[in-house]
Amino acid sequence: MSTRAWTVAEAKAKFSELLDRAQSEGPQRITRHGRTTAIVVAANEWERKANRKGNLAEFFAASPLRDAGVKARRLKLHLRFPVSGA
Repeated sequence: MSTRAWTVAEAKAKFSELLDRAQSEGPQRITRHGRTTAIVVAANEWERKANRKGNLAEFFAASPLRDAGVKARRLKLHLRFPVSGA
């Protein structure tokens, strides 16, 4: 699935085509000054990807690595954050 890049001016002038292509070809990038500023995605794709399935605990519980015997150990780090206004 290739993503086409549109300038802001092209996207404004051909908005209907931009929407059609997002529906038929997949996400469409909009650039400003050569940098991606937005991506237009078809609503059905957005809803499919944004729909959360379970929580993080369920995700880890369903992992195929759950019974792999991997042992994780916690590192004892003392992080220091700068205090603003000091």
